Amino acid sequence: MSAIIQLRGIRKVYERGKQEIPVLDGIDLDIEQGAFEALMGPSGSGKTTLLNLIAGIDRPTSGRLDVVGTDISQLSEGDLAAWRARHVGFIFQFYNLLPVLTAFGNVELPLLLTRLTRSERKARVETALRVVGLEDRMDHYPRQLSGGQEQRVAIARAIVTDPSIIVADEPTGDLDRKSADEILKLLRLLHEKFKKTIVMVTHDPAAAASAQTIRKLEKGLLAGVEHRAAGQ
Repeated sequence: MSAIIQLRGIRKVYERGKQEIPVLDGIDLDIEQGAFEALMGPSGSGKTTLLNLIAGIDRPTSGRLDVVGTDISQLSEGDLAAWRARHVGFIFQFYNLLPVLTAFGNVELPLLLTRLTRSERKARVETALRVVGLEDRMDHYPRQLSGGQEQRVAIARAIVTDPSIIVADEPTGDLDRKSADEILKLLRLLHEKFKKTIVMVTHDPAAAASAQTIRKLEKGLLAGVEHRAAGQ
């Protein structure tokens, strides 16, 4: 397997007035294609910053950031936006669904930036909602869905473009245990059946246990890694 994500010497420093605040301090990391990895660590350890760099939401202060064969740290804003739309599916803790759109409309949103026809978009959306088990809820609005169902819609939106990488930031953080377990089962399905590369930030050891690899961050540095056997 080849590395779909390769980081070399990644530093991220934020400036607050004249003060520099280092968040990541020289990260080297390889993630193989088709991997399911969890990033864990205390608040302020840099895990969400690292996820945002991998997803092209943020830029490193220095270092090389090769994702899906492109050094995305060198892309213009326009090219980076196009790269994200093509290669990255996002899952957030609070779903980020638009309340004025149905489940179908929310899932269709990323496809409106493509050249797909209306019928092609419809087929893609229906397939994505079927994968997450919500084909019978496509005309429902977010307020008519449970939290777990809203997160399923968000996952359908993340996979509808068939992205190279799925990034998930605390995807179970706003859910009860039963709903969280259902979401983790769905993420394992995307990894095992559909061979998706998933990078997930989580505070929840039960969520992290779904991943093949758990990486721990402390004070902007990788502090340990745990590899888990399939089905463990």
